[in-house]
Amino acid sequence: MKVVSEITTISPVVDGSNVHDLDDPALHRYPVAYLSEPGYWVMSDREAKGLREYLLKGGFLIVDDFMGREWYNFEEQMKRVLPGAQIVPMDVSHPIFDSFFRIESLSMTYPNRPHIQAEFLGIFEDNDATKRLMVIINYNNDIGDYMEWSNDDLYPVNLTNDAYKFAVNYLAYGLTH
Repeated sequence: MKVVSEITTISPVVDGSNVHDLDDPALHRYPVAYLSEPGYWVMSDREAKGLREYLLKGGFLIVDDFMGREWYNFEEQMKRVLPGAQIVPMDVSHPIFDSFFRIESLSMTYPNRPHIQAEFLGIFEDNDATKRLMVIINYNNDIGDYMEWSNDDLYPVNLTNDAYKFAVNYLAYGLTH
């Protein structure tokens, strides 16, 4: 949030966070939500309904920090949220990758696992790629980890910088679409 505050006109809260259950009506006050580690995510029917309503009313969800076989649980849970929704690969031509920074390449790897190539996927309103992107999915990736440890030199600078660019773009897109 400090980076967003410094380089954009967005004025985010930088000294706290908001954690909400998916069926909490307060979630609707926030245009962008972040879901981490969905490979182990299990929700109630009420939470599935709450997230569905949030997304269909204009909310934007960033999904991050999962890899490998964790996909199967994530996909099963998302089908409960948005039955019939198609999860499709994204490419750099989508406006989300040019909403603040121009991202030229989606070549990224999972932290500390350079053999695992990141994938960027999305869920669109009405399964129509010309409509609003409702969910951006960072599979085989963890942009949150790259940012969290950016002061500790754990990861290559280029990947850490890219993670910040993705995060800022995701927020800019979520706030404008």
